[in-house]
Parts: sequence; C-alpha cells; structure tokens
Amino acid sequence: MTLVIAFIGKQGAVMAGDMREIAFGGEDSLIEELERELYDGSIASDRELAERADEIGVTIQVRDDKTKVSQRDGVLVGEVTETEGAKTSRKRVYATKGSYAIAEAADSRLRVMQKGRASNFVVLGNEITKRVANQCIQGMWEGGTIQDALRLIMLTMQIAASVTASVSRTFVLVHTDIVADISSAIAKDSRNGQNSG
Repeated sequence: MTLVIAFIGKQGAVMAGDMREIAFGGEDSLIEELERELYDGSIASDRELAERADEIGVTIQVRDDKTKVSQRDGVLVGEVTETEGAKTSRKRVYATKGSYAIAEAADSRLRVMQKGRASNFVVLGNEITKRVANQCIQGMWEGGTIQDALRLIMLTMQIAASVTASVSRTFVLVHTDIVADISSAIAKDSRNGQNSG
C-alpha cells in the first residue's frame, strides 16, 4: 500500500515515502480480490476504490497520516508493509551517504536481505508503484546531482499518486549528507523490536 523511494549518492542520500494507510474489513477472499486490483493498477482513484469496495462488500478506512520515512542520526529509514493474502511482511530500507541496506522483519528480528553502495535508487512498494518508479528512473535518470535525484523522486511520487489509489498525494521527504553507521541502526532497531521513529 506504499511507495518508498531512496537515492543513495556519493554526496548524500534522499528518501521519500507516501502517507497512505488503508484498513480493510470484510470477508478475507473479497479483501484479497480488492487488494489485488488495487496493487496491480486496476484502481486508479480514491473514488474508484470506494466504489469497488462498496460493490463487492468490503469496508475500507483510508488514512493519509502515516509517516513511513524518517531520519535518525544521519541514517534515513523507510518502511513498507507488504500484504500477500493473510501473510504480512515488513521491509525496511536504511540509507546514508554512500551506502544502503534492505532488511526484512522476521519474528522480532531484522534480517538484512541486500546491501549496496552509491549510486543507486531503491524502490519499495506494491506491483504498480514499483512499475511506475522503475519506468520513471529508467526513462529519466541520466546521472546527476543529489538535487536531480530529489526532483526525480518527487515527480515519481506525484505520478504514482495519479495512477493508483494505493498511495497518497502527500509524501514525506528526508535527506542526509553524512556517512552514518547503518549496521548499528539495524542492530538497535532489532534490539528495540524494530520500532523506528
């Protein structure tokens, strides 16, 4: 239900995350059907989402106030929740000047899935938001400054919000221009039961 995009550069890192959270109520199979349509791009607007939910008998509660990205001691942290049927998993990207890591929440621990260095974009989200973000990055990114990456990220967030009701039109931007210790941030989150903030 989310889009978090980060750019990790040699001069710093920037990250944006939308603020949408949707709570579904009703029969599991109908919720899964609605989620599938929402995440594959079949439902573009909030009105379409409300009409489709009403049509199949699923209640929805849409909030646009969930902060999914933050900056702590020079480390940018973005988190998405991925739902597949009854299974929910949380993925988190940690970014700082020059490097990043992607971790997945398993039980009460964070397991690092991938690490990387500058210059890279990282996209976490559902099927449609990842597709939009990848098209924007491949189509428009020719290298450049951190400001160029920031402009591309902002444009991508706006385009994603215009083609799917799974992301909000509002988003949070964070940035850092220092090198911070990602490993200790992940270890600290693991000790604290993964709470970010």
